[in-house]
Amino acid sequence: MSPVPPTSGASHRTVPVVLVVRAARGLASGYFAVVLGVELHRRGLSGLEVGGVLGAVVGGAAWTLLAVRRYADRAGRRRLYVAGHLAQAAAGLALTLQPSWWLIVVAGLLGTLSSESNDSGPLGALEQVMLASALDHDARLRAFGRYGAVGAAAGALGALGAGWLGFLGTRAVAGVSFLPLVPLGLFGAVMAMRLGGEVEHPAAAPASPAVAPEAPDARTRSVIERLSALFSVDAFGSGFTVQAFVAYWMARRFDATALQIGVIFLVVGLLQTWSMMMASRLGARFGLLKTMVFTHLPSNALLASVAFAPNLPVAAGLLWVRSSLSQMDVPTRNAYVMALVPPHERTRAAATTGLARLLGRPVGALLTGLSQSLAVGAPFVIAGTLKAGYDLSLWAWFRHVPLPHARAGDPEPAPTEEATDAVDDPRAPED
Repeated sequence: MSPVPPTSGASHRTVPVVLVVRAARGLASGYFAVVLGVELHRRGLSGLEVGGVLGAVVGGAAWTLLAVRRYADRAGRRRLYVAGHLAQAAAGLALTLQPSWWLIVVAGLLGTLSSESNDSGPLGALEQVMLASALDHDARLRAFGRYGAVGAAAGALGALGAGWLGFLGTRAVAGVSFLPLVPLGLFGAVMAMRLGGEVEHPAAAPASPAVAPEAPDARTRSVIERLSALFSVDAFGSGFTVQAFVAYWMARRFDATALQIGVIFLVVGLLQTWSMMMASRLGARFGLLKTMVFTHLPSNALLASVAFAPNLPVAAGLLWVRSSLSQMDVPTRNAYVMALVPPHERTRAAATTGLARLLGRPVGALLTGLSQSLAVGAPFVIAGTLKAGYDLSLWAWFRHVPLPHARAGDPEPAPTEEATDAVDDPRAPED
């Protein structure tokens, strides 16, 4: 049985609320990423200790994604969405009262914080599913573009706010430095309560599991398993250069101030905003997969080149050029995953692929400290190489796989016998 298509009323309520909440969380994530990076440098932690903190922050998001994957459709997507924002506020309050190193690790393990302004944790997975539930395929791609742009712009403003805090002379992660996380988390929770039942698991999906055909589930599993494996490689590479590490690297390599780092990340966020807005146009014209791969490859070459920047202006320029391309795969990737699976399996798909990304990222974050023993810029080279390998593998594996849950007019490959076989059999040879 096909689920009832989303109503315009559901769309009109869900999309604005999700975008406003995403903006609040983007402010918090961008702020925290800069404050954390500067604080790690100020404390004079070793490379391994820095990797441990970043790994804890990312690892916490990973286990909470497991909870979303297992319980969101049963306990209620909206309920977990509200609880996540309340947990963010609680973590901010705890760090404000006691901003010690060990408490940062504990708060990170709770899964309520993000080491990057472009948050992709458990709350992001819930948002993807809720947007997909409220919109059809064409509107979904545009909404994912706006969703990514709002998050990037808010993250940039949050990073700038952290920079001004340092400029005014307040010691990073001391006293009130973590306080903004509290009202932003509470605001997100209050707004999330405005969502209605349209964001929950479709009632028609579990109604007759005994008569549901097994073949579509098997095809879905094989595709999601392949995507998850590739996403974990991409995330493993990203773990070497999380935004908090980039802030730490700039402070260590070029003695950059919090204000300089905040301004650099502001421009990065604005360029990422433009990048995500353009992604929906490119995806609609050239197809989701082509947009994902052929914008991501050059951005990864630019990422590797940051390691060889002779000074802060050159490093900032390389990051800015990269940022104009690097996020075009985010809204297209989200739309791609949602189009590959039936509506009643979207929570599992979003959480599984999101979990794959987060499980890969803590390992990269932990190895960041060790890779610096080779050279302070080594994490950039490792990240760029791994992520380029992901792009090439993604294209080789999925260029012939159709989007069964996209509308017929989308510019993606039509189903072929070869493509169907590849989806049915997860062991099918790559192209």
